[in-house]
Amino acid sequence: MSLIVAIGAQNAFVLRQGLRKEHVLPIVIVCAGTDALLICAGIAGVGALILAAPWVLVVVRWVGVAFLVLYGVLAAKRAIRPGELDPASGVGPVGLWPTLAACLAFTWLNPHVYLDTVVLMGTVGNGYGDARWWFALGAALASAVWFTALGFGARMLRPVFRSPVAWRVLDVLIALMMFAIAVTLAVEALAEG
Repeated sequence: MSLIVAIGAQNAFVLRQGLRKEHVLPIVIVCAGTDALLICAGIAGVGALILAAPWVLVVVRWVGVAFLVLYGVLAAKRAIRPGELDPASGVGPVGLWPTLAACLAFTWLNPHVYLDTVVLMGTVGNGYGDARWWFALGAALASAVWFTALGFGARMLRPVFRSPVAWRVLDVLIALMMFAIAVTLAVEALAEG
């Protein structure tokens, strides 16, 4: 659970969508389903393949840097012109497919997801021998619980986010987080390259 709960780009995206009450169930399903798939891949031994082809993570890392910088710029622009969590405020809904595309990008373009779920959880899970698939099931359930709580629990914060100032603060924090993660990924890629 500690690897899943770590605050990052994907969790910030789920929180923002939960606050907007926009496509929360599909986002939760994509995030939890991806984690389950990657955890099972790690248990099945795909982590060894990833470690054998480090160039794949380098490519994913640079694409992730570009995506995070772009999303950080968009969050910074929203912070400059904040909106309220009110349909009349001019902040219109985003369609399902663009939202799912962004969710998939936050998930699959993050090299840490492969290290955390496939390599680390796969290694830990395989330490359980015949019970490794029970470990995978437990980790997948923990992921499903986390994303459900984050996505649907964000609604409890909606009264706070009726203010444009609250949205501005959230978007500034998201922009800073995206830029910090992008810098971290770039530094890691340069150190390995």
